[in-house]
Amino acid sequence: MTILFISDLHLEANRPEIGEQFLDFLAGEAATADALYILGDLFEAWLGDDDPNPYYGHIKLALRKFTDSGIPTYFMHGNRDFTIGARFSEETGLEILDDPTVVSLYGEDVLLTHGDAMCTDDVQYQQIRAMTRDPAWQAMMLAKSIEERIAFAIQARQESLARGEALSDEIMDVNEDAVVETLRESNVGTMLHGHTHRPAIHVVNFDGRSAKRIVLGDWYEQGSVVRWDAEGPRLETMPR
Repeated sequence: MTILFISDLHLEANRPEIGEQFLDFLAGEAATADALYILGDLFEAWLGDDDPNPYYGHIKLALRKFTDSGIPTYFMHGNRDFTIGARFSEETGLEILDDPTVVSLYGEDVLLTHGDAMCTDDVQYQQIRAMTRDPAWQAMMLAKSIEERIAFAIQARQESLARGEALSDEIMDVNEDAVVETLRESNVGTMLHGHTHRPAIHVVNFDGRSAKRIVLGDWYEQGSVVRWDAEGPRLETMPR
């Protein structure tokens, strides 16, 4: 049996092909897995658990059907869906994990994280991240009307795109010192994350030892998955 990991689907009605592949994935391979972990940015933008968006409602129903089948399913907040809360968890059956979280996989401790906290070279982003993860800020935002939240999300997305065009890829990637510090603090030999959309398996050397950093890809052009069984992890693509 296999444990599956995915991230960065960025589901939205304007990209239905991603959602279709995700639903096929749930009905196919994932239906026979030991567990499914979603490491953030499942949605392009989450305005709150009270959002009446019909497309997201369709996805939630599919997730409920999937978890009702008995497959343990876990979700970790990303930088696009950090306001997902208890209502979403109850409606879908997903268990929300802290970021980061250490899990035991076939006898090995593995650190799971979305990954954006390690992008420390992007100072402005880290300031925004600290603000948006603050419970008081989230309560203030969720108290606004859906229309106000939509306007905020559109503006934030436009600003994010403009910043992305102005910054180098290196600044937007994880910082190696932050990676080492995260591995050191967690005392694990393997880290698994998404966010950067740069699928790869890296060897990280520090303190006289080595660790692995496995990076999931996004689902814009094809699916990305880590399949982890008794033989270890495999980072693979899923053609659309």
